[in-house]
Amino acid sequence: MIVMISYLKAKYQGGLSGKAILEAQGVGYGVWLPNRLKSRLKIGREAELYIYTHVREDILDLYGFSQKDELELFQLLLNVSGVGPKSALMIIDREVAAVRQAIVSTDVSFFTSIPRIGKKNAQKIILELKGKLGSLEELDLEDIGGQTQEVIEALQAVGFSRSEALEAVRSLPGDLETIEDKIRYALKQMRVKDKD
Repeated sequence: MIVMISYLKAKYQGGLSGKAILEAQGVGYGVWLPNRLKSRLKIGREAELYIYTHVREDILDLYGFSQKDELELFQLLLNVSGVGPKSALMIIDREVAAVRQAIVSTDVSFFTSIPRIGKKNAQKIILELKGKLGSLEELDLEDIGGQTQEVIEALQAVGFSRSEALEAVRSLPGDLETIEDKIRYALKQMRVKDKD
């Protein structure tokens, strides 16, 4: 019988063969972690992790995350054909908000910049996860690009409906940095649409 571990509160005891060793009640667990998380851990300090137990034939691996939303996104990524746990871990390392934004804005280059992710897999991730992440209304708009909520409010202030504003935000390219640029781009796109 395989015990599925979902949560681990344990002391970090360093690394071995790429895994973090976490000791709980005298047992050391080898856990794969995103590099960003691993770099924050201090030896002898306690860590609380949400765990995904990956079982396949003769493999039993543990993957750990500091946030529930990281674990949830990791599980969604594993359902995309061609994306294995190591690739999914590297994607999670880029932070959930950035991954969501890349999916919403169909940013293929975001995913192809990650080792092991080619163009086909990047397109598959975007296509398969766009619907599963829910509509843009269901996402935490504060997390997506930081300025997204302000752009939506500005568009609503000039007379557009919330759904129109959300649609405009969804089509914003990733290289727009200021709120003003985002609003200008969104208004331009909406005017073009009105002419059609």
